Amino acid sequence: MGFFKKVINKHTLSLASNAIMPVLGMAILSLMARYLSKPDFGDYIFFLIVFTLADTFRTGFMQTSLIKFYAGTDKTRAANIAGSAWYLGFMIVLAFGIGNLLMYFFYFGNNPNMFMIIKWFSAIFLCTLPSAIAMWTLQAEERFDKLFLLQLVNQGGFFILILLLIIFHRASFQNALYSYLINNILSSVITMIIGWSKVKTISSKSWTSIKELAHFGKFSVGTSISSYLLRSSDTFIIKMMFPSELLAVYYIPQRLMEIFEIPLRAFIATALPVMSAAVHRDDKRYVSYIMKKYAGMLTIALIPVAIVSFIAADLIIGLLFGGKYQHSDAGNIFRIFMCFVMLLPIDRFFGITLDIIGKPQLNMIKVFIMLAVNVAGDFAGIFIFHSLYGVAIASIFTFFSGAIFGYWALKKHLEFKIGDIFKLGYIELMELLGILYQKLRKKELKQD
Repeated sequence: MGFFKKVINKHTLSLASNAIMPVLGMAILSLMARYLSKPDFGDYIFFLIVFTLADTFRTGFMQTSLIKFYAGTDKTRAANIAGSAWYLGFMIVLAFGIGNLLMYFFYFGNNPNMFMIIKWFSAIFLCTLPSAIAMWTLQAEERFDKLFLLQLVNQGGFFILILLLIIFHRASFQNALYSYLINNILSSVITMIIGWSKVKTISSKSWTSIKELAHFGKFSVGTSISSYLLRSSDTFIIKMMFPSELLAVYYIPQRLMEIFEIPLRAFIATALPVMSAAVHRDDKRYVSYIMKKYAGMLTIALIPVAIVSFIAADLIIGLLFGGKYQHSDAGNIFRIFMCFVMLLPIDRFFGITLDIIGKPQLNMIKVFIMLAVNVAGDFAGIFIFHSLYGVAIASIFTFFSGAIFGYWALKKHLEFKIGDIFKLGYIELMELLGILYQKLRKKELKQD
C-alpha cells in the first residue's frame, strides 16, 4: 500500500499533471479549428504564439530559480523567496505592459482581432501570474496532487467555456479571448483564496532575494527563449525554403514527438525539487544519483517504444492524421526522429542539472550551441538532400551536440560516467517493474 501511495503521489500525479495540459490543449484547438472561421482560428493561433513567447520569458526567468531557492528550505526562507518571486513577477508584467501600451497607441492596422489582442494582452498576462506562481511553488513542495487539480481546473475550465460557446452558437475569436481571460481570472482567484499562490508572502520579500532570483533567472531565461527558438527554427526554415503544404508533412512527426515529452516533463517535475534540496545540503553525490536514475530509466524505457514506433510509423500516422499522410514523407521523418529520441532524457537532464547546481550560464551555452548546429545543419541538409529529410537528419546532430557539451560541462562539477546512466537506469527500471509485478501477483492471489 505504501508503495502505491508513493507512486500515486509523486510519479503518477506528476505524469498526469504534465499530460493534462497538452491533451486538453489539443482538444481545445481541435474544437476551435472546427467551429471558428479560418481567419478567427488563424488569429487565435497568432495570439497563442505571442502569449506563449511572453510566458516562456516569464517562466524561464522565474520557474527554475524559484524552485532552486524555495525547495528544501525552512518556512521563513520559503516565504521570503515566494514573496520576492511575486515582486519580480510584477516587474516582468509591468515591463511587458509598457511595451503593450506602446503597441496600443502605435498600431494602425485594420484587423479588429489584432486590436483585441493588443488591448487585452497585458490583462491576461497579469491574470495568469498568480496561477503560474502557484504551479511553481507546488512543484517545489512536491505537491503534485494539488498541481494536477490546478491544471485540471485551469485547462478544464477553458475547455468547458469553449464548449458552451459552441453549444450556444457564440464561437468567435472575441468570445474565445474573453473566455481565456475569464478562465484565468477564476483560476488565479481560486489559488489566492486557498493559499496556493502564496500571495500573502509579498510582505516577506527582500531585495537580496529579488536580486538573487533575477541573477539566476537572466541565464535560465536565455535558455528558455533559445529552447523555444530551437523548437521553432525548423518550421521557419521549412516555410522559407519549401512550399507551404510540406510544412504540414513535417509538423505531423514534430507533433507526435510531444508524446515523448509528457513522461520527460513528469520526471523532470519530480526530480527538480529533490535535486534542489540535495544542492542545499551540498550533497553532490545524491544530485548525480538522481540525474543518472531518472535520465537512465527514461532512456532505457524509450528504447522499445522507439523500435515499435520506427516499425509502425506509417500505421501510427495513418490512424492519427488520416490516410492522406500515411505513406507520405511524414513516416520516414518520424523514423529519423526515433533515431535520436533516446537522447532526449540525457540531454534534458544534463541541462536541468546544470541549472540546479548553479551553472545556468553553461546550460544557456549548451542550448545556443544546439540552436547553431540545428540552423547550420538544416541548411546543409537541404543543400545535400533537397528535401525535408535533410532538416530531420540535422536534428540528430543537434541533440548529439547538446548531450556531448552537457556531459563535458557536468563532468567538471559532478563525478559520473556516461555508462553509469544506462547501468543505473536499467537496474532501477527492472527493480520498479519487479515490484509492480509482485504487487499485481499478490493482488491476483488474494482474489483467487
